[in-house]
Amino acid sequence: MIRATYALAALLILAACNPKAPVAPSGSPGAQATPSSPPLSLTITGKGTAQQPVRIVQTRKDNRRQYELIARSYESTGAVGTTRARFQQVQVSFYALDGSSLMASAPKAIIDQAANTIELRGGVRAHSSSGATLACDQLVYNRATEMLHGRGHVVITDPGGFSGTGSSFDSNVSLTTMSMQ
Repeated sequence: MIRATYALAALLILAACNPKAPVAPSGSPGAQATPSSPPLSLTITGKGTAQQPVRIVQTRKDNRRQYELIARSYESTGAVGTTRARFQQVQVSFYALDGSSLMASAPKAIIDQAANTIELRGGVRAHSSSGATLACDQLVYNRATEMLHGRGHVVITDPGGFSGTGSSFDSNVSLTTMSMQ
């Protein structure tokens, strides 16, 4: 009985001496954000080469490729879920559910994670897999709806030779269903 009492006392003393797990300092990789702490915001930059450009491929949950972006350089700023990435000398291939595609190029592009968009700026030139061509100042692709919105000096020409001009348009990726203003 006395031995059991000493064993129990020794066990309680050892348990009381057991240190607590260390707490990671704020800002370290293992730190947990508290409701009052601001989210960690990062700025990341990079450059590609002619042989190995910057490449981003976005796929949907069903493993269907949604778009592929190739650029000369990028700068990404923001916290997870709110990142805005800026790209220079961009080519983007957008892929539709029906198998059609649109290849677009522009001097600049922005992927806005919070808005769920890709915006091409500075003079956009594009052509669809069906042979339609597009020129406009800005082109915004909504990743959720997979629709395009273009504005500024819009010119669209279909393979049959029809040409339309306007200040803005909304369309699907294949440029087959469209409204223009």
